[in-house]
Amino acid sequence: MTANNLLADFFSLIYPRICFACGKGLYKQEKCLCAFCRYHLPKTNYHLEEDNPLSRLFWGRVNLGAAAAYYHFDKGSKVQHLIHNLKYHGHQEIGTMIGTNYGIDLKNSPLYRDVDAVLPVPLHPKKQKRRGYNQSESFARGIASALGANCITDGLFRAFNSSSQTLRSRFERWKNVETIFGLYHKDSLQGKHLLLVDDVVTTGATLEACAQVLLGVPGARVSVATIACAA
Repeated sequence: MTANNLLADFFSLIYPRICFACGKGLYKQEKCLCAFCRYHLPKTNYHLEEDNPLSRLFWGRVNLGAAAAYYHFDKGSKVQHLIHNLKYHGHQEIGTMIGTNYGIDLKNSPLYRDVDAVLPVPLHPKKQKRRGYNQSESFARGIASALGANCITDGLFRAFNSSSQTLRSRFERWKNVETIFGLYHKDSLQGKHLLLVDDVVTTGATLEACAQVLLGVPGARVSVATIACAA
């Protein structure tokens, strides 16, 4: 056993490496997820279907090229635990790992293989400063790396710090976000296929508002990908 392995074993006793979905211990070759969760978390495979439950959520609301999510989301599920660890406990490596894995799948889909740039849904600067990071940025970086696309984290911005969406109806969520997003660097995005990404989509109000801003760029085509969705 090498000195590095001994050191790793020592630190694992103090800071045990666990699966961020189920909480069980990880083997040395596993990262973020145990093998069981990696292969059994409920994937949607929506990236293979232009007409899927998530894309239908946006019909008549915003003209998207495609819409997909990696996992199905249910309250109290392992997927919720995984995203909670990414969003509130600082484990940005989760977003990068999921983004990279999903980006590999998206690259094999004709709906996504020509994506030019990936843009995460932004947090308001005050909220991001308080949390320390935007959980969607690590997801965006992972996807962009796998697709060979640009990751633009300073494109979309949130001009107003909207209140929490958790207990709002679909209409209330839409009214809460419809005018709060803006966009920098519009000229560099002209004629591009833009992939808008976020962690979880429920009503789709935030993604709709961001997509409308991006669609104001001449010649831009906008698609959506999220870590999980309730649809």
